[in-house]
Amino acid sequence: RCQPPAPAPRLCPLAPPGLVLPAGTWLLYLPCTWSIGLAAGPGCLPDWHTLSLFGAGAVLMRGAGCTINDMWDRDYDKKVARTAARPLAAGEISTFQSFVFLGGQLSLALCVLLCLNYYSIVLGAASLSLVVTYPLMKRVTYWPQLVLGLTFNWGALLGWSAIKGSCEWSVCLPLYFAGVMWTLVYDTIYAHQDKKDDIAVGVKSTALQFKEGTKPWLSGFSMAMLLGLCVAGMNCNQTFPYYSAVAAVGAHLAHQIYTLDIDKPEDCWKKFASNRTVGVLLFVGIVLGNL
Repeated sequence: RCQPPAPAPRLCPLAPPGLVLPAGTWLLYLPCTWSIGLAAGPGCLPDWHTLSLFGAGAVLMRGAGCTINDMWDRDYDKKVARTAARPLAAGEISTFQSFVFLGGQLSLALCVLLCLNYYSIVLGAASLSLVVTYPLMKRVTYWPQLVLGLTFNWGALLGWSAIKGSCEWSVCLPLYFAGVMWTLVYDTIYAHQDKKDDIAVGVKSTALQFKEGTKPWLSGFSMAMLLGLCVAGMNCNQTFPYYSAVAAVGAHLAHQIYTLDIDKPEDCWKKFASNRTVGVLLFVGIVLGNL
């Protein structure tokens, strides 16, 4: 009766204080911050109101994407050790309950979207088709990570339009391309955690496509990302701190790839989660470059 209460579990054992959001939420949010930062005027900080709106939107849409993914994959998740305990797969909630929950998430996300200008509302709504169809891609192609990249980096377009009223394509497209290449890096690493189970249940991924040749592919994607970032920076007149941050991003990715052990799930998770650092480094470089 007098035993002390058990300590509360940490939300994310790999996250330092203040970074307790799931890694996936950060990876969805950070391309938005890049775009919002690049859209700020010379000598100006990014618009904090817009950053806050996009932060709320990232939490809601990442959650909605997880709900949709779990609804599509509930039968597959039962057969994969890492996902078997998810509520739908474990039978803890019904499909109807998940629909109700998804409706709440999307309704709140719509409220956030309606705070933006008309151009951004239409642009943001256009991403919903990607959110819904992405979970199906692993059934039909070995490149579902590419579709995830197209989905997760929509904020690279939306952040700029939220500030400027429309997209400056000479900046937004290279930034979007860089984000897609980045996603191919970190989500291929992530997919190596589940490759044995994926083979057993019959789903596809770039991890299964690249196999032991993964590292050269990741190196190519990283180089393409850095090229896209340089083009975006040149087209909006970025300065030395920005390119220093791009160099730091390149060094971080090189270290990730060089030290990656694709046959150790715990190492794959560690490398995947470390991509928060990549995104934050670039955002800091953008802010300092503007100043």
